[in-house]
Amino acid sequence: MAGTSDLIRAIGQAIIDALRPRRSRRRRSERAPGGPVGPGRGSARYPGDFKGRPRIDYAPHPGKLADPGEVVWTWVPFEEDHSMGKDRPVLIIGRDADWLLGLPMTSKDHDRDARQEAAEGRYWVEVGRGTWDSAARVSEVRVDRILRIDPGGIRRVAGRLDKVRFDKVAAGVRRHS
Repeated sequence: MAGTSDLIRAIGQAIIDALRPRRSRRRRSERAPGGPVGPGRGSARYPGDFKGRPRIDYAPHPGKLADPGEVVWTWVPFEEDHSMGKDRPVLIIGRDADWLLGLPMTSKDHDRDARQEAAEGRYWVEVGRGTWDSAARVSEVRVDRILRIDPGGIRRVAGRLDKVRFDKVAAGVRRHS
């Protein structure tokens, strides 16, 4: 019976471990190691958000590399301080030299505060649910802030938008960039 007790104890511990909150890789607003980085895995500083009208492409391909139309998880610098940020989902929409261009995503519903967001110059397009959110929440994409993303800093490709939803986001970018 000693084997049964050990097995029950191990199962109980596994359940406790599964329910225990886990620490994320980075705290909610942690300083990026060595400051914000760019292409070359830490060799360049974040040059700032992309300004102007980007060339927007829809070109998702199977594989580990991020392509326009795919959602990735990566480090996103805060607007007010690029040395701080957090891990977020980002929709890739194109490229700028060695950088990918992406739009930050959220599961927060900005329809309720759309007037306030617009007054602050922030605009969102709802894209629905996708594999990038483990809780299957409805997501929105911010279409007025275009991030430069270091391809080497992407943690994982987490999903892809279909062409119809991507085109809706692209129209929002064109309207607000």
